[in-house]
Amino acid sequence: MSRIEENTVRQLVSLNLKRYRMLQNASQLSLSLTAGLTHNFINDIENCKKGISAKTIAKLCEALRIEPYQLFLPEDRSDEKAQAYVKDFNDTIQKTATELSQKYFPQS
Repeated sequence: MSRIEENTVRQLVSLNLKRYRMLQNASQLSLSLTAGLTHNFINDIENCKKGISAKTIAKLCEALRIEPYQLFLPEDRSDEKAQAYVKDFNDTIQKTATELSQKYFPQS
């Protein structure tokens, strides 16, 4: 197993933070306001100038409505996880809808 460098982790967090922010059409300023952080700090994180603490990760994840692990996944894996999550969610919704439909609107 190769040694993971601190800069590699910063780059991964930086890319994912920016990607999730952009997926939500949020500016750095709006994210900073929602997360209770400064605009400059968000900019520094996205440009790999600053590392972040667990407390900051929690604030960012809450503001972006994502799970902390999503900031640490390579892009291809996070998309794969997201697709699996969406499929599982859709399957659960479909199953629940079917069960409720059968319970409240039984077929004659």
